[in-house]
Amino acid sequence: MSSIELDPGAAGSTPISRFAGSLIDIMDRVEYSRVRMDVTDNPIYRLRYDAYRREEFVPFNDAGVVVDDLDGTPNAFCYGIHIDGELVSSIRIHHVTPEHRHGPSMKSCPDVLNPLLDMGQTFIDPSRFTADYEASLAYPALPFLTLRIAVMATDYFNTTSCLALVRREHAAFYRRVFGAVEMSDTRIYPGLSFPVILYGSNAAINLQQIYRRFPFFRSTEDEQEQLFSQTDFRGFEYPIRTGAREAVEMLERASHSVAAE
Repeated sequence: MSSIELDPGAAGSTPISRFAGSLIDIMDRVEYSRVRMDVTDNPIYRLRYDAYRREEFVPFNDAGVVVDDLDGTPNAFCYGIHIDGELVSSIRIHHVTPEHRHGPSMKSCPDVLNPLLDMGQTFIDPSRFTADYEASLAYPALPFLTLRIAVMATDYFNTTSCLALVRREHAAFYRRVFGAVEMSDTRIYPGLSFPVILYGSNAAINLQQIYRRFPFFRSTEDEQEQLFSQTDFRGFEYPIRTGAREAVEMLERASHSVAAE
């Protein structure tokens, strides 16, 4: 399913909020880069280390990077987010399927997810969301700019749900923005000192509503292909500009065309 596909109620008649409009303006300055998982000196691994050391989540190491066993799985994708050419945040996603069950949520909640995978469901499992400290202060909406990748992946891979393995104090954000619902009780994730809970946002129920409320999450097919294709490697070679404004403008033109018929 393309994120610019028209659906009932998705037409441009819904006004864009001031917040959404400002995010689309920022998106014009945002680029995403897909990281080769075998290059461990990539700046995003150092960004992870700096962010986790700041919170004392990881011990000191001479290499100054954070890499784990899930970085090298065949269903892993890792990205850097840049504003005006500067790396500001990073995120990793796993496309969890019945054939490829690797992902952080599977480490904490296999009893919840395995039965669903056995039924043929699939998931996007985001993790390793880390941000540059100064950028997080300068751009309070940085979580939206970063998690847009997870929304795009949910759309591109046509998954059942997008997961969120989070601390309880962060759950309200995922409920409010993504319509996520609680899927587990409190769990422990290996290596973390705080408990987590699994949430999930069902794509069939929530995706189009997310696009209507937050149109900056929209993307073009070409942007998705560059970021997620296993055969199109342009996103590895250089950061690519977001297609948010183009996707919104394409939807507006399509809705006006439908209205004129």
